[in-house]
Amino acid sequence: MRREWRGIAASFLALSAAAACNRGSASGSPTVALVVKTLNNPFFIEMEKGARAAADSLKIPLVVQAPEREIDVEKQMQIVENLIQDQVKVLVLVPSGSREIVPSILKANAAKIPVVVVDTRVDSAALQQARGQVATFIGSDNVDGGRIAGEFVAEKLGGMGHVAVLEGIPGHETGDARLRGFREALAKHPGLSIVASQTANWERDQAFNVTQNILQSHPDVRAIFACNDVMALGAVEAVRAAGRTRDIAIVGFDAQDDARKAIREGRMAATVAQNPREMGRLAMITANKLLHGEPVPREQPVKIDLVK
Repeated sequence: MRREWRGIAASFLALSAAAACNRGSASGSPTVALVVKTLNNPFFIEMEKGARAAADSLKIPLVVQAPEREIDVEKQMQIVENLIQDQVKVLVLVPSGSREIVPSILKANAAKIPVVVVDTRVDSAALQQARGQVATFIGSDNVDGGRIAGEFVAEKLGGMGHVAVLEGIPGHETGDARLRGFREALAKHPGLSIVASQTANWERDQAFNVTQNILQSHPDVRAIFACNDVMALGAVEAVRAAGRTRDIAIVGFDAQDDARKAIREGRMAATVAQNPREMGRLAMITANKLLHGEPVPREQPVKIDLVK
């Protein structure tokens, strides 16, 4: 009996030692960190799925972190700086603040950690002035997406009518670019005018309240462009509460599942489709190249389309 117990004990110790060796080799392997704006938004959940699938395929240990709210720039900066201290090998970042994130990028540069920027560009002037560097940008052309939305609204309204806009976070590159493209498209149609353009900070509840106020102040609004689908869905609820679902065309951005469903049901007119899964996939492929010292392109565009 004692001999059997000794054999079992020896086997257990051997297995424990092997497991310890495996943990040690895993912890010493290159690690990639993906930091998004929030994981409460389906867009970034899809991006994480694409990244995780690619990371698993490439056998890259991946850490995904985010603030609770998209507008919490300081929290995102704290997350990034903690990851730098943890000595991640590649930082993949969707900036919550295009200018505010520059100091964190400088710290990554100083630590020799390559930075891959996804979806939202870093402010180029601020980055250049600070002499910071990013390895590549992966994302859609948000100005072009805004133009696509504007051209659709112009066609939908026959070139005549009042339009309202739900903006993203003021000064945020993604929302600003979409808004700029939308305004450029509408400027080609003198019969169209933007009578209200207000921020809802990317959030559904705020979009509901802002839209309610717009409808009271401008009852003749015929279309609403929201710079993301989360705000568009808030507008959908406000328009429905006002009994005007058939009167007002609502256009969003991101082509989230709930937005696609709203389009099928006639509650939304259209949305501009990005591909967050593809962004996540490309980010991991790029990270893998950087881990192996391979060159990567400065820009990696991701296709954009209209869903209606």
